[in-house]
Amino acid sequence: MLGPGLITGASDDDPSGIATYSQAGAQFGFSMCWVMLFTFPLMAAIQEISARIGRVTGQGIAGNIRAHYPAWLLRGIVGLLLVANIINLGADLGAMADALALLIHGPVHLYVVGFAVACVLLEVFSRYENYVTVLKWSCLFLFAYVGTALAVDVPWSTVALRTFVPTFSLQTDYVVTIVAVLGTTITPYCFFWQSSQEAEDERIDPLAHTLIEAPEEAKTQIGRMRIDTYVGMGYSNLISLFIIITTAATLNAHGITDIQTSAQAAEALRPIAGLFTFALFAAGIIGIGMLAVPVLAGSCAYALGEALGWTTGLSRLPLDARAFYGTIAVSTLIGIAINFVGIDPIKALFWAAVLNGVVSVPLMIVMMIMGMNPAVMGRFVLPRPLWAMGWLCTGTMAVAVGIMFWAW
Repeated sequence: MLGPGLITGASDDDPSGIATYSQAGAQFGFSMCWVMLFTFPLMAAIQEISARIGRVTGQGIAGNIRAHYPAWLLRGIVGLLLVANIINLGADLGAMADALALLIHGPVHLYVVGFAVACVLLEVFSRYENYVTVLKWSCLFLFAYVGTALAVDVPWSTVALRTFVPTFSLQTDYVVTIVAVLGTTITPYCFFWQSSQEAEDERIDPLAHTLIEAPEEAKTQIGRMRIDTYVGMGYSNLISLFIIITTAATLNAHGITDIQTSAQAAEALRPIAGLFTFALFAAGIIGIGMLAVPVLAGSCAYALGEALGWTTGLSRLPLDARAFYGTIAVSTLIGIAINFVGIDPIKALFWAAVLNGVVSVPLMIVMMIMGMNPAVMGRFVLPRPLWAMGWLCTGTMAVAVGIMFWAW
């Protein structure tokens, strides 16, 4: 029953996300734990809406915007998504290479190329069913961060208190860190990936139909999507919580409060938490990066392909979807280049966050309008509880983006 939701949730804890959660724990200790509990229902709601759009209509988000909304809106959203995804992809490749260099030393740039080539070859040439299985099992790499938390001395009673009893500060750094965590957790590429994967899974299954065409399948499919999404997002946020716990119990407790990259977090753990915890943390960065990089490149290809009416889908043969697979390859190639031209990865991620912020709120508004539009969703417009939670998530992100620009 687990598929697009699980993969989407796990990919959200990419190396760049690990850096954000590490900084939250290092700078503010356990006082950030409540944020992951707060974001879970918001994240689950907006991802369930993404999944419903794909399964009900048989098209991803970009395909539905192309069919029902102005071209300028589609071009703006997809263009910003591509730029943000590619910057994020490049930063993730760099973080994976840095983590491997910490473990075995060697040339970082060579590792960047090696990881990128491996990701592209697997995504382009693997049989779809096998590749999805690989992505699902890759989600287990995130258990490394459960292991790191269990390997260090953690005051679990304090963790429970700070998770279920929020503490809030109007200190600028505290507010900005909450905004960064929200922006890392609720991201546009996850919307595009999950909706397109639901549409593709329906397309390749000869017994499946879009829910508009076969409403009798709705009860089973909507139930499956809900379980898949809630498990995936719950897993994602639980792992994020464990990363915060690990860095709070080690780095913050020893006065290390400035973490800029996930590899830096791993390196800082070595003298404090020991070789095992350091190695486990670094290995997790590499493992989940092998999942996140293909999802970032794939969401680029789905968004651009649906926007331009190309043949899209990872189940297609490479020669049958050349432009789609070409987008995956070119996106990853640009990601490699980012690591060779001397761009500061911290500044690059900052601009990716800005672009994600610019695109996320209007995109979520469009998704909410789309989800309540019978011309798009037929009889499967959003139920009121999901509609309410979706708008709450959209409003929360609008406030977060406003605070981001204010702080900037």
